Amino acid sequence: MLMPASNMENWTTVIKPKNSLLDINFKEIWAYRDLLTLFVKRDIITQYKQTILGPLWFVIQPAITVIMYMVVFGGIAGIPTDGAPQPLFYLAGVCMWQYFSDCLNKTSSTFLSNASIFGKVYFPRLISPLSSVTSNLVRFSIQFCLFLIVYLYYAIFVGLTIHPNWYACLFPLLVIMMAGLALGFGIIISSMTTKYRDLQILFGFVVSLWMYATPIVYPLSQVRGKIVAGYDLYTIMCINPVTPVIETFKYGFLGVGEFIGWGWFVYSFCFMVILLMFGIIIFNRVQQSFMDTV
Repeated sequence: MLMPASNMENWTTVIKPKNSLLDINFKEIWAYRDLLTLFVKRDIITQYKQTILGPLWFVIQPAITVIMYMVVFGGIAGIPTDGAPQPLFYLAGVCMWQYFSDCLNKTSSTFLSNASIFGKVYFPRLISPLSSVTSNLVRFSIQFCLFLIVYLYYAIFVGLTIHPNWYACLFPLLVIMMAGLALGFGIIISSMTTKYRDLQILFGFVVSLWMYATPIVYPLSQVRGKIVAGYDLYTIMCINPVTPVIETFKYGFLGVGEFIGWGWFVYSFCFMVILLMFGIIIFNRVQQSFMDTV
């Protein structure tokens, strides 16, 4: 006696097309957490594989960058830091921006760099960009520890009075916002570059310029009241969703300048949420047929 097909096929896993472009199966992503961990380890190990200094580059790179900023922007250009020590001011901006730019660059090449894997085996495609954001969090943690060491040096040994405030408690949320913005922008660019490769080159150029449109090497207070082409430069700078995050971090830990305001902070958070939703919609749409164009 033949059994009905429905009784014979007791599948443990069912793979089916997404019914909604905004569909995110968190349960499935959690089920593949071991794969996420493997991708994170791969990103960390391969980045400095066969190097002499290895993970020390996590500290050396921001340190050299800060020294160059001190010479060029602090010494030659004479740009003020609102009374904060130059190493602390620049290191605060470098740590946050480096995490954002690293996540952005990695996630923006998700489809192109993982095409060989995507074409052979199934797993939730969001695992790949999520692993980039997570692996860069390790690097950010090391650089943030460097910031804290320099911070304590000035507070204890130099005796410099630093005025942190309760806005520093927003630090976990600031990191989440940076990760969300990078992930949102990254998966949108990654989805578009599957068809238009020129965008990958253009995007690298835009990211390098983006840093100068963000108050990393100068305080936001320096542009207050300045008008460019009839537009308030301060407002234009605040429209950049990364600016409220950077400024809140600096104000919370260093007490320099003034809080950018809850209006701009909420704007940045809402921008991140909408960007992520829009990015996931595009990502889910492209992943269904990207192997035909890559």
